[in-house]
Amino acid sequence: MDHHVLHVRESERLQVLVNLLSAPGRTMVFTRTKHGAKKLTKQLIASGIPSVEMHGNLAQGARTRNLASFADGTAPTLVATDIAARGIHVDDVALVVHADPPIEHKAYLHRSGRTARAGSSGTVVTLMTDAQAADVRDLTRKAGIKPTTTRLGPDHPLLSELAPGERTLVTPPPVAPQAPQRSGGSSSRGRRGGSRGATSRGTSAGGAVAVSMRGSRRSR
Repeated sequence: MDHHVLHVRESERLQVLVNLLSAPGRTMVFTRTKHGAKKLTKQLIASGIPSVEMHGNLAQGARTRNLASFADGTAPTLVATDIAARGIHVDDVALVVHADPPIEHKAYLHRSGRTARAGSSGTVVTLMTDAQAADVRDLTRKAGIKPTTTRLGPDHPLLSELAPGERTLVTPPPVAPQAPQRSGGSSSRGRRGGSRGATSRGTSAGGAVAVSMRGSRRSR
């Protein structure tokens, strides 16, 4: 397992992530909060990275569907809180990214353990801003690792070494335009259910991935 700390500007954090995650292969990305996981998943999908989320606010059915999408490669990026740091075993996770460095070193080790399993090699990347530098140094010291630290931007060649392969972005499906409302004139009066279907329901911007993240009403 190779450990790297990428010293980035806060404004370039998402761009660095997109560069890493647009490479082929499965990647697990960890955030500290449920809100952060949900927000980052939406940002990645909008940036062309098929992603699903995993956190405590999801119903069990949604967790199962999202994990299946990650395992079968439909969504090669799983954005998760520490709920996925233990007990989730998916083969061939080549890269683990701490988008938010964890607070405790034990959480760092559990998260990182999602890669380099069963004799395979793996890479662990921690994104660090100026404000997080002291905390990350303390974290890695307590975890007993000596990572390679590099200050870089979204176009740095090291990113291609950490996540090799051709970069691919998927254009999210467009939102379907809504149909115009009927005027309600004499031609539509008296018809049974005349207003039914007058307005299009629309399509989610996240397409099939966004649909897979909804929990069923019954399971809430």
